[in-house]
Amino acid sequence: MVPRYSRPAMTAIWAPENRFRIWFEIEAHATDALADLGVVPQSAAEALWRWWATDPAIDVAAIDAIEAVTKHDVIAFLTWVADQVGEEARFMHQGMTSSDVLDTCLAVQLTQAADLLIADLDALLVVLSARAHEHKLTPTIGRSHGIHAEPVTFGLKLAQAYAEFDRNRARLIAARADVATCAISGAVGTFANIDPAVEAHVAARLGLTVEPVSTQVIPRDRHAMFFATLGVIASSIERLAIEVRHLQRTEVLEAEEYFSPGQKGSSAMPHKRNPVLTENLTGLARMVRGYVTPALENVALWHERDISHSSVERYIGPDATITLDFALARLTGVMDKLLVYPARMQKNMDRMGGLIHSQRILLALTQAGVSREDSYRLVQRNAMKVWESDGALSLLDLLKADPEVTAALTPDEIEAKFDLAYHLKHVDTIFARVFPH
Repeated sequence: MVPRYSRPAMTAIWAPENRFRIWFEIEAHATDALADLGVVPQSAAEALWRWWATDPAIDVAAIDAIEAVTKHDVIAFLTWVADQVGEEARFMHQGMTSSDVLDTCLAVQLTQAADLLIADLDALLVVLSARAHEHKLTPTIGRSHGIHAEPVTFGLKLAQAYAEFDRNRARLIAARADVATCAISGAVGTFANIDPAVEAHVAARLGLTVEPVSTQVIPRDRHAMFFATLGVIASSIERLAIEVRHLQRTEVLEAEEYFSPGQKGSSAMPHKRNPVLTENLTGLARMVRGYVTPALENVALWHERDISHSSVERYIGPDATITLDFALARLTGVMDKLLVYPARMQKNMDRMGGLIHSQRILLALTQAGVSREDSYRLVQRNAMKVWESDGALSLLDLLKADPEVTAALTPDEIEAKFDLAYHLKHVDTIFARVFPH
């Protein structure tokens, strides 16, 4: 976790204090259920909650000091709690194994993180919707391979981003549900020394579902899907960030990041206004995706359990969620304040002498009886003259002067095919699909 790319609410989820509090709740809820079953005295559960009601400070340093001797984090925690609670604490952890605590805690932390990320996506979707509607009919050039293709609107670009992040939201909700499972099944997951009712009780109290077969750990395919979903969201962030970066290039300059008063773009060149935020987002997306492969590799554990996954998750749990949380918030800010230049968009569309209307002429010639091969040849030979003139020549003028073209189409028919509005006639239909309400 890098403080520069962190926000407090997400960071707090992975703080030792939160982890230990979740551990205590797991142990205390389990002790409640064991007491109801008559396995441990009711007074043991009451003692735990009575101490907890004092809102005790979690002494992380003391727990760490115990772990330095025991070399076992859960035992260190239980030892520290016993020191605080007293004799009744001996009934904690009856029939449980460390993975019951660790895996269930991780499920709680991941669901907490998912809730923040879903809220991040909601905030981004609000901004994308507003900006998309603002520029619903702002014409701009669509590009394929980075080359001018045909007109679109800037609103359509943003509507596409909205639809993509809306899908990501649905994916994350599904991934949250998949990872929100509880395992209190004891050694090798057979419930030999603890009743399944304890697991059901703890799961209900923590807002989780029970893991059907936990062996001794919750199967890591669940976690792999969760982190893979974060990787997909990161890729969507990068896709939109790259769009902004390309549009901000000097020779394009159709949109750019907000440049605040007093901001400086270069230590050497005072004129620079660089897309630093979206470049940063590209880098952060690479990091989040980098955590996906280790999560996938964690799926293949030995037999009923091993701990090869543990060290991986201590890294990727905090880092992936904290980084993605920061990236989503940064992207929301970029898109909210994005400077958009419709006049430059129109200028860029016009700079290639009408080449963007070539398909309409091609289709008109075929409908007028010219073969597709000849139609393509006629339009392309005139288009290449415009291309090679860097837009100094006009495709419309060249077509009107081409006798093979005018043999099939009148000048008025040719000119009618250069109507920009024609390309935008279904924008409402697309918006209704993306924003049905």
